[in-house]
Amino acid sequence: MPRNRTAPPLISLLVAAAYAFTPAAPAQGVALTDVSSQASNTKSKSEPAKRKPAAQKKPPAKPATSTDSQAAVNPSEPTLMGQFGDWGAYTAAPGGKKVCFALSKPKSQNASKEDVKRDQAYMFIATRPTEKVKEEVSIIVGYPLNTKADATAQVGSSTYLMFGQNDGAWIKNAAEEPQLLDSMRKGSEMVVKAKSTRGTETTDTYSLKGVSNALDRVAKECGDSG
Repeated sequence: MPRNRTAPPLISLLVAAAYAFTPAAPAQGVALTDVSSQASNTKSKSEPAKRKPAAQKKPPAKPATSTDSQAAVNPSEPTLMGQFGDWGAYTAAPGGKKVCFALSKPKSQNASKEDVKRDQAYMFIATRPTEKVKEEVSIIVGYPLNTKADATAQVGSSTYLMFGQNDGAWIKNAAEEPQLLDSMRKGSEMVVKAKSTRGTETTDTYSLKGVSNALDRVAKECGDSG
């Protein structure tokens, strides 16, 4: 029987926010530019400099990393901890509950019908320490799934049945999840096949380049969820 799926809607919102954030994400460990400093520099070019009494020098402040700065602004917003190949590692704390996840989107997508409209598809592997959930594989296909037809995830010669709910899919037999994760760490790509409520069949191919490093970063940040 599939496990209780009460948390994924929240994770979906985090993932959507993570996608919105990623294009503008600064490199890991690089200090963010101080906007007020930029404005000051611009003003100094257009106006003559005014003499000011010499001030005592202060020790330079420690540069803020992208992780520190984003977390300080809003802990509920996903923070990019690092990009590893085709996978990103993120953390967030919605409602004060820490969540870490690895995230990727398909490298290629195909459908059995032309002009198919669907939302962004993505796969994420979440660890939620407060719920004692570790490395839960979730796939958002971007359209309502036909719950009478199991979706599948294939890595190499191994195929795993996926349980569908709304536009999300999770491994049907939770006992197989460790095997799926091991296959992902060792594999090069994952092929996800699913069917919509309108009968459209889709095939999404995900690159697994960097997934091991992303999962290791997630584990380092969120620790052992038990």
